[in-house]
Amino acid sequence: MSRSCLSVMSVIGFVLACQLAVAETNAPAQTAAAQKGANLDSGQIGDEPLGGIVINRTMTVLGWDFYKSFSEVWQAVHPDSKFTLTVTERPTAQYGSEIWVSYRDIRIFHTFLSPARSGVSEASKQAVEIAYKNVVEIEEQRKSFKSADLGPEEM
Repeated sequence: MSRSCLSVMSVIGFVLACQLAVAETNAPAQTAAAQKGANLDSGQIGDEPLGGIVINRTMTVLGWDFYKSFSEVWQAVHPDSKFTLTVTERPTAQYGSEIWVSYRDIRIFHTFLSPARSGVSEASKQAVEIAYKNVVEIEEQRKSFKSADLGPEEM
């Protein structure tokens, strides 16, 4: 029993020594960044470090087909887009699936897809056109609206 405790203690000691060595090797890089005046907290609230992502929040095969087709068309038509979109699905037994695309928690496209998967690619192509138009409109409104009382995230 005491041998296993000693071996566990030696493993813990080894791990701590490795972490200390890694921290010491990273310290010069951190001080160099600090000397250059880099401040990680200087970002704006509206900055999106992972911009251009299409997030999948679908649950069924129909939703996955829509998401896959939408993201492929979006990336083909707008390869340099920095807009982060979310594709969300709510399956219903009677109507198929309710699908919407959101940008900054605003629905920019909303539709119902029938259970037949044949119309998914056409619906996703239309969704890309409508979503892009709405995102551009939202961004124009955000840039043109200035208020001392409201921050950009409160609009």
